[in-house]
Amino acid sequence: MRIALTGASGIVGGFVLQAAQAAGHQVTRLDRSTGFQLGDAPDLSGQDALVHCAFAHAPGRYRGGEGNDPDSFLRLNGDGTRHLFDAAVRDRVGRIVFLSSRAVHDGHPPGASLPDDLPARPVNLYGQVKAEAEAYLTTLPVPATAIRATGVYGHPGKWRDLFGDFLNGRPIPPRIATEVHGEDLAQAILLLLDRDDPPEQVNCSDLILDRHDLLAEVQALTGCPHPLPDRADPAPLRVQTCDRLHALGWKPGGLARLRATLPHLLC
Repeated sequence: MRIALTGASGIVGGFVLQAAQAAGHQVTRLDRSTGFQLGDAPDLSGQDALVHCAFAHAPGRYRGGEGNDPDSFLRLNGDGTRHLFDAAVRDRVGRIVFLSSRAVHDGHPPGASLPDDLPARPVNLYGQVKAEAEAYLTTLPVPATAIRATGVYGHPGKWRDLFGDFLNGRPIPPRIATEVHGEDLAQAILLLLDRDDPPEQVNCSDLILDRHDLLAEVQALTGCPHPLPDRADPAPLRVQTCDRLHALGWKPGGLARLRATLPHLLC
């Protein structure tokens, strides 16, 4: 399959690039290295699929990623994404997968379960531009899926500051969150590209991870003597169900993959 991939030099795009090439797909990179930027309507002729992972944001920030320039944030990620999707339709690309976010659900009540078909309810600009792109995608005459990913781990920057604080004895506030390994997210995207009739949106999440448990794994690997943080209250956590991906045969790595990954993140 010939896949046009935006954001190939980014975190999720990098995982998708590696997985797609390992699976034998031909990938056309659309990122800074090839001169692509959000707002462009590139020539996508001959591409079988578009995977859109690019996102313009303040460094290290997604929620709040507009910084002090919300107009540019909306123009690049809103208008820019629509222009890209229009180019895919114009050039008869066969299918689209759009990297959305669980942030589209931030307006649902604390503790709510988040099924695949739950309508978006964003509360910030990040969730808003993702939800609006999802809605636009459903109007296009091409098979397309928005994949609502949770926090992504597996890249070197993930938890670097957290681990540094723990190993140096600084206090760690309690927190619990959901996570998925970038390789598992990439495999989910490839599964969706194999479908002639993909669902309009799917959730992608794997672990419910308390910092207490994460740092207990770090403690076991390093012998760090510092105390673990208290456990967080799990009651307010909104947890995605991933029934649609599981029905396609998706099998994320769970705790075993986390344990296999942590030594590389501690290097």
